[in-house]
Amino acid sequence: MSNLNKFIQLHPSDNVFIMLSDVKAGEVLEGTNIHLGSNTPRGHKVASVPLAKGVEVIRYGQVIGKTTDAVEAGEHIHSHNLGMSEHDASEQIQSAASVLPDADPSRTFQGYVRRNGQVGTRNYIGILTSVNCAGSVARFITEAAEKSGLLDAYANVDGIVPIIHSTGCGMSSSGEGFDTLHRVLNGYSSHPNFGGILMVGLGCEVMQIDNFNQRFSSNVDSPIRYMTIQAEGGTRKTIEKGLEELKIIAELTSRMQRTPVPVSELKLGMQCGGSDSYSGITANPALGVASDLLVAHGATTILSETPEIYGAEHLLLQRAVSDEVGSKLRKRLQWWEHYTEINGGEMDNNPSPGNKRGGLTTILEKSLGAVAKSGNSPLQNVYQYAEPIKTKGLVFMDSPGYDPCSVTGQVASGANLVAFTTGRGSVSGFKPTPSIKIATNTEMYQRMSEDMDINCGDIITEGVSVEEKGREIFELMIRVASGEQTKSEAQGFGGVEFVPWQIGAVM
Repeated sequence: MSNLNKFIQLHPSDNVFIMLSDVKAGEVLEGTNIHLGSNTPRGHKVASVPLAKGVEVIRYGQVIGKTTDAVEAGEHIHSHNLGMSEHDASEQIQSAASVLPDADPSRTFQGYVRRNGQVGTRNYIGILTSVNCAGSVARFITEAAEKSGLLDAYANVDGIVPIIHSTGCGMSSSGEGFDTLHRVLNGYSSHPNFGGILMVGLGCEVMQIDNFNQRFSSNVDSPIRYMTIQAEGGTRKTIEKGLEELKIIAELTSRMQRTPVPVSELKLGMQCGGSDSYSGITANPALGVASDLLVAHGATTILSETPEIYGAEHLLLQRAVSDEVGSKLRKRLQWWEHYTEINGGEMDNNPSPGNKRGGLTTILEKSLGAVAKSGNSPLQNVYQYAEPIKTKGLVFMDSPGYDPCSVTGQVASGANLVAFTTGRGSVSGFKPTPSIKIATNTEMYQRMSEDMDINCGDIITEGVSVEEKGREIFELMIRVASGEQTKSEAQGFGGVEFVPWQIGAVM
């Protein structure tokens, strides 16, 4: 680290400095002879040495792109003079094994043990819809239950969550798109954070409830109840029947009590959204430490957002436990290259405008920071979107980079806790799973303190170590898993962030 207050060099081989505060043209970087060529915002890059056109730019000791013009030392490097470059993912499997931190085998959290042995961190009732056409009625049932005070006598029930989405019909009745949605709905129906489920359909949709009645694997503590609006006789009668069903479900769900369970029962979904240049310096590496601590305790941590590991996949391949696992990851990336091509896109569609304002330039740079969330644990397995995750340790679940869609898949896969790092200030929640918001920089944390649970900006401003901050995140996870509310929960987030991945033609 060079000059705590002004700039940082992240790796000895880097040819860029990262600005830690806004700097003006003409300033001399302390300890160097470098004059800044222009005003440069914090989080952005300047060249540490002169670079010719076509030279690889190095950050984190890794290539993040090539210069598109000659760049002088001290000159701002960003979208105007930095472009994509080829990257080599032909890394040797298992070439970067590491030692995990020591774990306390006695550590527990207070969770809800479901009848099939899975463990929840919350005790909600879900109203799950098979199709968008049932969405309003699901909301009407929820509103009627709240207005009537249906849950007043059941303090142990965290609430009623209507799960509403935009699909379920106008789609093929077989194939990748259908199977993906089915996995999502199946995963939510059996999620351990639900103590009971009421499923509502219209009746004529492609995603028929009768299909689920045969295929759902229920682990909730009360039977799953099924109804369709057409069979019940319309909206009013469906609402009345829904309230009757909810009373039965609430009675059974309320009987569950928190009990001490091992930390190994946690499944953490890891996300980053609204990222900035600090994400890969502060919050993501700190979350990586927390992930390693969870893995050392026998828990499961889930990395996702396949387009946002593109260009950094070699760091995961090096830690894959077998050729089979490495091959699974490569195949998902190849699928994405084909998927974006046939839809007129490209893998370098990222970073977003907000990411770029925060100092990120290419997907290579963004991905290197994003992968830091995974810590140093071996990569144990690779899963499809919303596929049930049964492997302990660090795993990868294929998903888009769009945060609500990605987290929906992680929750469907079984995540009973979410950690979400953000530099620009993402606000969201993911009922039934609590989401911990982790700020990458102190300025945003202070400005949005009502939305952020923890600040990692003090790694820069106060010199707090990444390891110390990682342990702080780990301890917060234990408390949240045991019932402590996150900021997003306290504000009521989680009602509109259910976004299943839609693949295929809308017909």
